[in-house]
Amino acid sequence: MKPYQRQFLEAALTCEALRFGEFTLKSGRTSPYFFNAGRFDHGCALDTIGRCYAAALAEDGLAFDMLFGPAYKGLPLATALSVALWRDQGRDVPVAFNRKEAKDHGEGGTLIGAPPNGRVLIVDDVITAGTAIRESVALIRQAGGEPCGVVIALDRQERGQGDLSAADEVRRSLGLPVVAVAGLDDLLAFMDVREDLAAQRAAVADYRSRFGC
Repeated sequence: MKPYQRQFLEAALTCEALRFGEFTLKSGRTSPYFFNAGRFDHGCALDTIGRCYAAALAEDGLAFDMLFGPAYKGLPLATALSVALWRDQGRDVPVAFNRKEAKDHGEGGTLIGAPPNGRVLIVDDVITAGTAIRESVALIRQAGGEPCGVVIALDRQERGQGDLSAADEVRRSLGLPVVAVAGLDDLLAFMDVREDLAAQRAAVADYRSRFGC
């Protein structure tokens, strides 16, 4: 496991973005773990997640010119990544977001921040059905940018409607690379070295065997 993946999972546990128990997902499956990036809701946690996104992207080598954060969770995540890129790499990367509803007064429109231009990287927490990613792709292209990829915090690495994971479905249907800070395999490896998580590991491994890709 890479240092930034361990740092990410440690932070997710600390702020309870990562929890264990029984959780009913949108798919109807009962999952032994749940990830909610909305719990990265204070300065230290946002600083950590921004650094981890930046480290994952640096390792992958994906080229991009600006960031796009889908409403709503993508807004603070893209902002945290932009700050981390400036502080740690000296890259001053613009950020844009979308509104859920178009604004008909003031500056108007559906987008906030820098105008989409060049290679636009979509920043989100997870990919479930891929709906938010597809909507983001359409908005970016309408505004004159070109989507170049997606970066997410956690890849659940489980089957969607077919044999592919939600991330793989985005890769295939949209032709976009998807970079994840960590995946379910990394979570299991993390649980191997955490004695306090030993009791939950068997349930997570069983879930992986039944629904994993």
